[in-house]
Amino acid sequence: MSRTDVLDPGVARALSALSAAAKKGLGDPALAELVVIRASQLNHCAFCLDMHLAIAREHGLPEKQLELLAAWEEAEGVFDERERAALALTEAVTVLTDGFVPDEVYRRAATHFDDRQLAHLIGLAVAINNWNRVMVSRRVAPGGYAP
Repeated sequence: MSRTDVLDPGVARALSALSAAAKKGLGDPALAELVVIRASQLNHCAFCLDMHLAIAREHGLPEKQLELLAAWEEAEGVFDERERAALALTEAVTVLTDGFVPDEVYRRAATHFDDRQLAHLIGLAVAINNWNRVMVSRRVAPGGYAP
């Protein structure tokens, strides 16, 4: 099953538009890929991991960041404070089982992103979580991404 077979075309276009708008508004393609990869790790979405790891490499993200992303909190010196704030917010938006996004996580992100960027960062986390849920639910295997 390919990406195009898993959703109604109108829904797929809407999700794609949300993803594209959030990435563009964030204004940092490399950081956007770190965000979507981290959410995809948390959601165990093999298709999205395969696709976004390839895109991250196209954007020139350092292999060290890609290798240590799952342990970013412990990877001192690999991620800067802005990246760490974005990853913490991404995790909080992705894993809502404990309730709201913690105020401290939100405040930390707000020190590195203006209101518009923060809205796009949250939008990006929401968008990839939607894609992850679709692809995991439909059991779409990795390998269908071609640049």
